[in-house]
Amino acid sequence: MTFTQWFLFFLLVQVIHFAGTWKLYQKAGRQAWEAAIPIYNAVILMKIINRPWWWVILLFIPIVNLIMFPVIWVETIRSYGRHSTTDTILAIITLGFYIYYINYATDVKYIEDRSLKPRTDAGEWISSILFAVIAATIVHTYVMQPFTIPTASLEKTLLVGDFLFVSKFHYGARLPRTAVAFPMVHDTIPVLGVKSYLTKPQIPYLRLPGFEEIERNDIVVFNWPVDTVNAFQQYGDGKYYYKPIDKKSNYVKRAVGIPGDSLEVRAGKVVVNNEPLQLPGRAKTQFTYIGTTNGQGFNPRYLYEEYDITDGYYHDSNTNQFYIKALTESAYNRIKNHPNVTSIERYSDSLGSKDRSIFPNNGKLNWNNDYMGPIYIPEEGVTVDLTAESMPFYKRIIETYEGSEMGINNKLSLNGTQVLLNGQPTNSYTFKQNYYWMMGDNRHNSEDSRTWGFVPENHVVGKPVFVWMSWDANAQGFFNKIRWDRVFTTVKGDATPTSYLPYFLILLVILIAFNYFKKRRKNA
Repeated sequence: MTFTQWFLFFLLVQVIHFAGTWKLYQKAGRQAWEAAIPIYNAVILMKIINRPWWWVILLFIPIVNLIMFPVIWVETIRSYGRHSTTDTILAIITLGFYIYYINYATDVKYIEDRSLKPRTDAGEWISSILFAVIAATIVHTYVMQPFTIPTASLEKTLLVGDFLFVSKFHYGARLPRTAVAFPMVHDTIPVLGVKSYLTKPQIPYLRLPGFEEIERNDIVVFNWPVDTVNAFQQYGDGKYYYKPIDKKSNYVKRAVGIPGDSLEVRAGKVVVNNEPLQLPGRAKTQFTYIGTTNGQGFNPRYLYEEYDITDGYYHDSNTNQFYIKALTESAYNRIKNHPNVTSIERYSDSLGSKDRSIFPNNGKLNWNNDYMGPIYIPEEGVTVDLTAESMPFYKRIIETYEGSEMGINNKLSLNGTQVLLNGQPTNSYTFKQNYYWMMGDNRHNSEDSRTWGFVPENHVVGKPVFVWMSWDANAQGFFNKIRWDRVFTTVKGDATPTSYLPYFLILLVILIAFNYFKKRRKNA
């Protein structure tokens, strides 16, 4: 739905509200016209049902309002003496239209000093749970969201088993695109394994102001742009699903290219604007290494403990060849001197070899994971030439990211060498939003922009800022334990992460002791 369509829908809701409540407003000592004025009518209704005015704000917060509307319906009928379970159920299952019956077909009386205390313990519990869910939904959607690192693409910066807090306000919180969704879950309702949202209606894209822009080398959580894969835990049925932007799978990578950059990958190393990418000190890139031994292999547990190898190791006792899926440069410099190693070298795709899985996925370029580019990272407001050669890079941007996902029916095609946009010849295109190039530090074990291309700005979720827990469930199966040195550490920084857990525990003890002695002194 466009902003115009939502505005018309808003006006329709006002008409429905007025038609169903104007007599109830009069019975509460108000004027009938007060039920017709948008927003003002909601403020007056809060006075009628004896609830704070700021509840009106909750009615305009997507997802939260889905919880608030039933609450308002029930509170309204209870303000006119309708307290029975039947009344409550009817108000909810009729989507509030039961109020029409109360308004026109009954002679109810307004209860001015209605008690707001629930009449049963169950009612008290339900009320507490509802507002706990509302508060948590606001925080989860607009402030801070928990996130778990599921894959090794950013090892050794972020580890598998890290539990993060992702800030929504650094880059600006994004309003949900899905207007109707189950609160505080992503695309699937846990346990039930069913879709958690309705595809339509959708809210137009809107991002609240943030206080910083995405900088090169920032670690970013975003929605996987090309996600149409099987969802809802029904793997194996061969189906694919359209997903709204905010319900696409969450990914976390490093923004190695920002809008306006020219990016290349040379021998696995990222080059931006003809300069080697300078990663922060905490970042450690990893590559695949192959080599041979003198006939003696390695104990996987020893490799884990001594060289921090977590992504896999394979040794062929027949050929004495071994394969390490991911290894840092510092670990390589140590393991190459191991007495069992006769040779070891970093694996790299050959310059000029062609990999059809590499963006733009047309099989015409001699690009691969280790050699690709240069490629321009689109910037909002910048105009580029559209030719038969450049079209594959921008086709998905124009047709999908700035087309169907924005409610625009864009179609890009070729007539010989002439580019056609919606059937009309064109030789240029101006980008409507910024784009980013996201990659994992684990260069040979990361599905990233090299495979599926640009990440649109409207797919950005937030910035990981804090590791509150880290669980070591190593792939080799040696340890299942808490990484205490990573608990309560920051994500960004050049130095080795410092745990603030001791300071937190000291502060917690001080607060407990203060409250204890304060209570004891009060009772003395």
